[in-house]
Order: sequence, then structure tokens, then C-alpha cells
Amino acid sequence: MTDRFSAFTAQAKHADEPTLIADLVAQANLSKDTRVAISKRAETLVSRIRTEAQPTLMEHFLGEYGLSTSEGVALMCLAEAMLRVPDAETVDALIEDKIAPSDWGKHLGTASSSLVNASTWALMLTGRVLEDEKPGVAGVLRGAIRRLGEPVIRMAVTRAMKEMGRQFVLGQTIEAALDRAKTREKQGYTYSYDMLGEAAMTARDAARYKDSYSQAISAIAKSCTHGSVEANPGISIKLSALHPRYEVAQSERIMTELVPVVRELARRAKAAGMGLNIDAEEQDRLVLSLRVIEAVLSDPELAGWDGFGVVVQAYGKRAGLTIDWLYALAERLDRRIMVRLVKGAYWDTEMKLAQVEGLEDFPLYTSKSATDVSYIAHAKTLLSYADRIYPQFATHNAHTVAAILELESGEKFEFQRLHGMGERLHDIVIKQTKGRCRIYAPVGAHRDLLAYLVRRLLENGANSSFVHQIVDEDVPPSEIARDPFEEAHIAPSGLQAPADLFGERGNSKGFDLSDEETLARIEAARSGAIPDAAPLTAGRAEGTARMLRNPATGEDVAQVIEADETTVAEAIGNATPWAASPAERAKVLRRAAELYEQNYGPIFGAVSREAGKSLPDAVAELREAVDFLHYYAAQGAALDAAPRGVFAAISPWNFPLAIFTGQISAALIAGNAVLAKPAEQTPLIAAIAVRLLHEAGVPKTALQLLPGDGATVGAALTSDPRINGVVFTGSTETAHLIRRSMAEHLAPGAPLIAETGGLNAMIVDSTALPEQAVRDIVASSFQSAG
Repeated sequence: MTDRFSAFTAQAKHADEPTLIADLVAQANLSKDTRVAISKRAETLVSRIRTEAQPTLMEHFLGEYGLSTSEGVALMCLAEAMLRVPDAETVDALIEDKIAPSDWGKHLGTASSSLVNASTWALMLTGRVLEDEKPGVAGVLRGAIRRLGEPVIRMAVTRAMKEMGRQFVLGQTIEAALDRAKTREKQGYTYSYDMLGEAAMTARDAARYKDSYSQAISAIAKSCTHGSVEANPGISIKLSALHPRYEVAQSERIMTELVPVVRELARRAKAAGMGLNIDAEEQDRLVLSLRVIEAVLSDPELAGWDGFGVVVQAYGKRAGLTIDWLYALAERLDRRIMVRLVKGAYWDTEMKLAQVEGLEDFPLYTSKSATDVSYIAHAKTLLSYADRIYPQFATHNAHTVAAILELESGEKFEFQRLHGMGERLHDIVIKQTKGRCRIYAPVGAHRDLLAYLVRRLLENGANSSFVHQIVDEDVPPSEIARDPFEEAHIAPSGLQAPADLFGERGNSKGFDLSDEETLARIEAARSGAIPDAAPLTAGRAEGTARMLRNPATGEDVAQVIEADETTVAEAIGNATPWAASPAERAKVLRRAAELYEQNYGPIFGAVSREAGKSLPDAVAELREAVDFLHYYAAQGAALDAAPRGVFAAISPWNFPLAIFTGQISAALIAGNAVLAKPAEQTPLIAAIAVRLLHEAGVPKTALQLLPGDGATVGAALTSDPRINGVVFTGSTETAHLIRRSMAEHLAPGAPLIAETGGLNAMIVDSTALPEQAVRDIVASSFQSAG
């Protein structure tokens, strides 16, 4: 990592929020009188919004069906699900699932918008048609009506989405959007056009988006007649739309393949005299985006152009670092640039991913008030950077607008809003200040609309959002305009930190694969030689040597000694149930989980070179194995049942650490002895795991590793009457063979559970494990089939 990016580490990305908030409050340095003045100005704006203009259809809709209502959530789920449905029949099923259970009647007539009331009436009828609780002739007729009605319902929902889309999308083509924009331009607004479309999935997608941007620049250029970038319309582009692999792991390709494309678009924008903004992406892509931005802006042909713009998200913990970095870059290159400050559009997704991925902390501020404080503090910084930066403040919030109007002292800047949102607020401000306001206007066909629409609804549908509250007369202006500095330090209730996602048992440790320092540390740790594998038993450990090869490259990885029949027989004879107490066994499994995480380097190396897995898959493999150890430790800490005896665990190649660990940890926590036979393709990974379990304190008599093929090791284990149970994940055919073999020597009446499906099957002696362990192992076998 170069010095210019050294500040943007994972440590900064996941920095302590209370410390950052204290720094932001100091950075803003607003007196109590100033904060009171801001809130008073905001109250006035709220009152004027409510009395001087009619709410838009979207504001009515969000006011009636926000995310605080079950019906609003149903509509959001339906809209989001329709993004991925493959056919009309699935759409019908989704509509039935999402629409029917909701109580639409309670909303009928309550909205002040006739359009919203009409929609409610249709949804209520639809819901009643889709309900099918009564049997007999009435039920049959109702079912027939439902079947006949679903295409009509599907069309109605689609049309409703299109009507909502018209509120958010300026035009289906750039020409139509430019024509429709003329009305607002006469009122003093300017535009930044965004060609709809999410991240490119293929090179063909990327080429199509590039052509779309190029054609839009050519069309917009005809309207760039006002002599300056600030007065002319502009365009916003997404880097992820211009390359199908816009990710840190592909940084070299990005710099080689994407930078020339963005550079070409920037040159065309400069020639047209318009602005070009690089839209913000997820926090994982921040440093990658800054690298692209630096490379493009360094182009000598862009000298003298003030139209290169960057979007910064105030909800990100590195927003201040980004603004300072951009200012330093502009100084170094002797440029003047634009910075659009937004609050952020991916909060829900990024917060949930941080939890699921086990990151050390969240990359975003956890509350709306903290984000508002961040926005105001960074807005003040941008105003102080006006010699190099043209600030663009994108917001629909009256308090935020009031704060900027209170803080500005003659610097050139502009407000921005989304097409279809914040209209009344900015109509008031543009008349009052006679200043500039730019409308961010999406352009595209309805087929590209839903992803964008869902994101907008998520942003503004929460009952704490300004857009949602402004139409609710029960919320007083003073509440809407309250000072966020009073609440920014209060942690939100109910939000679980990533480490606490699973409560007391804890979450497995994650790895931020978007952080270059983390990637370098992993690469150094996993580059060592993979140790050979051999039977790990309480006695004899002999057999035949075989070389393991990387399935991706064919290169030699390490050697395995596969157990012979004598070694297997002796291991079965030496197997002894684990005599420790349940609490002690749980303690050892937790210690094993720690050792797994500490030895991530050898594990990642083996998973990659022996199983041919990518780094993200290797991380997932380790974390699932650790979760298994923690889970069974928690489940079995107070177990009082006696162990069943000796267990054989036969695991697959596709999850060589996770399923392997899940099988043996479930049996071990119940006190059983385990003879583990890994897949023939992946014994090296299994050997690492067993060594760590022994190091943690599992006795060798309680856990033995027997690498080898099914005909030798597997058959010997499943046919030996000293084996009391088998855990198996593999083919259905093999599962039936094991079942028949086990049934021949188990005691009469000994219960067996056989679960088969697809490529996976389970044969479990249900008395040998805790009941929950049986259910979990069976479930994991079916999960691995997916």
C-alpha cells in the first residue's frame, strides 16, 4: 500500500464510533446558539413545506406505506423479489405470498391522496381474492377466481411499479429526460443525469453501459450552453457498471482495463463543458475507487477542467479521510474538482454484511443522528476547502439544509436532490437563496428501474426518515428539526455488533478481503509448505504413500500415507470414549476454535492448494468450521447423557474443513470416540484440523484420523461391529451401502436415521449424538448439496 492510501486501512474502516463522533463534534465546533439557530431555521422550513405546497405522490405513498407498517414491508419484499423471478408463475406465487396476508383495509380512506386510496382499494380486493381459507364449494370458487385473477394482479403490480418509477425516473431515454427537464430548468434547476443500471455482470454489460454513458454525454452536450460547469447539466457514472470484476482482488485488471474507459469519458465530458461525477460504491470498494480516480484525474488532458466530481458518503467512517485525500490530490495535481456529499445508499446491506462476515466492527455510523452529525461536520470542511473543491450538498433533510445555510459565508456551492424527492424543500430554498440546486435524475427503461427503486424506498421508507415524517402531521416540526448533536452519542438499541451476532457463543472471526493489508498478511501466512499427512492414531500408523496434487494447477502439494486395514483395525481397538465432563469437553472445543483461527495461514494454504478453493471460499470454510466448534460447545456444555461409544465420521471433498469439523465436533461433545475418514482428495486439510484438536486437548484415543479410500478405510469402518454409529456425507448410493452394512451388526432395535438427497446422505445412530446435533448434521448435509 502506498503512502497516499495508508490511512484507509481496515483499522480506519472499522474505527471506534464514539471516538469518531467526539472528533466530529469537535470538528464541527458549533456553539449551542448556532445549533439552536439551525433547528429554528429547519422548523420554519418544515412548516413552510407543509403549508405552501402539496406532497408528491411518492411522499404520500411513503407516508402511508412506510417500512414501519407490515404492508409497506410486504410491498418492499414484493418489489425486491420481482427483480429475480424467472417466470410469470413465480411472480404469481410471490404476489400471493406477499399481498394476501396483509391488512390493507385499515389504510383505506386514511391517505390524503386519491391515488394512494385507489391503490389501497385494489390491494385490499386483491388480498381478499387471494385468501383461501374456507373449504367446500366456496373455497373451490375462490381458488378459481384466484387463478384467473393472478395475471391481472401481476399486471396491476407491474403497472404500479412503473407509476412509482415515473416519480423517480426522469425519462426512459436521455432525449426524453432532457426534454422533460426543461420545466425545472426554467425554475433555476440544473441536472446531473444517471443512466440506470446496476453493476456489470459481464463484459458485454460493461460495454453497453459505456456506450450508454457516451451517448448520454453527446446528447447532454447540446444543452451545455451556459458557459460553466456549475451552470451546465452533467452526468454521473458508476465504476462498477463499467467493469464486470470491479473488486479489490482484480485491482491490476481494473487499473489496466477500466482507467482508460473512465479517462475517455472524462475527456468527452471536458470537451462538452459539463461535469462528470464518479458515484459512490460500497465501502469495500472505496480504496479501489480512489486509485481509479487518482489515475484518471492525473491525465494531463484534463488540466484546466473543473468538472471532475467524486461522491462521498457521510455515513462511512472514512468520509473525512476521503475528503482530505481528495483535497490533497487536487492540490498536488493543481486541479479544481467537485465533491458531492451524500448520506449514503447501502446502509442496510453493509451493516448486515459486516455482521455476517464477522468483521471487527461496522464500516458505517450506526444511527441516523450520527450520520447527520458526520454530514454537517464534513459540509463545514468542504466549505473551508472551496479554493480547490466545489461543494455539492445532496440532501432532502430540512435540518441539514438549514445547517449548510447557517454555516456558509459566501462560498460557491450547490444543493442537490433526487428527481421525485425533496421537491417542496428545494423549491422553497431555491427561491429564498436564488442559489443553485441540481437534480440527480435517473434515466432508463422500466426493466432497469426496480433495483434503483428498492434502494430509494429503503432509504426513505423508514419511519425515522425526513421524507416519511414530513407528511405525517402528528410529527411536530420541532421533532423533525431536532438537533442531531444531542443524540449522536446514543448507541441504537437492538443492533448487535458483528462479534455478538450469535449471542453468548460468539461469531467466528472474519477477514476483510477488501483491505490490502489484510490480503498481504493472508498471502504471507498461507504461502508456506503444506505438511504431509498420515494416520493420526493412538497406535500403529502405517500404509501406502500417495502424492496429492493441486486440482487447479496439477502441481504437487504434499504426500499422504493412507491407512491400511491393520492400522484401521488397531485404531478401532484403541478408540475410547472421551471421559472428560461435558463442561471440559466444551472448553476444549472452544480452545480448538481459537487454534483454528490462529492457524488461518496453513488452513487457507491447504484449502487453496489441495481443494482448489478461492480465498473467499477458504475464509468461509474456516469460519463455518469455527462456528461448528462454538455451536456444539454451547449445545453440549450441560449434556448429561452417556456417550454411545465409537463413531465413524466420513466427510466429503467439497467442504473438507467445515463438514469434517462439524461431524466430529458433534460426536465429540457427546463424549464419543471418533474415527475420522476424510475424502480421498483432501486429507491434508483434515490432518491440520486433527492436529489442532489434539493440541487443544482432545485425547488421541478419542479422535483418530484415518486417511484412505472408501474400499479400504471406509469399508473397514462401516463393517466393524465395534463401530456404534456413522456420520456420512456423500452419494446416496454409498449411503445405502453403509446403512445395509451397519444394520447387519447393530443391536436389535438400535435406532438409525437415514437422510438422503441429491449428492448428500446421512446415516446417524440417533442415540449417539444430542438430538439437536443430529438435526444440525442432517441439515448441513442438504445445505452442502446446494
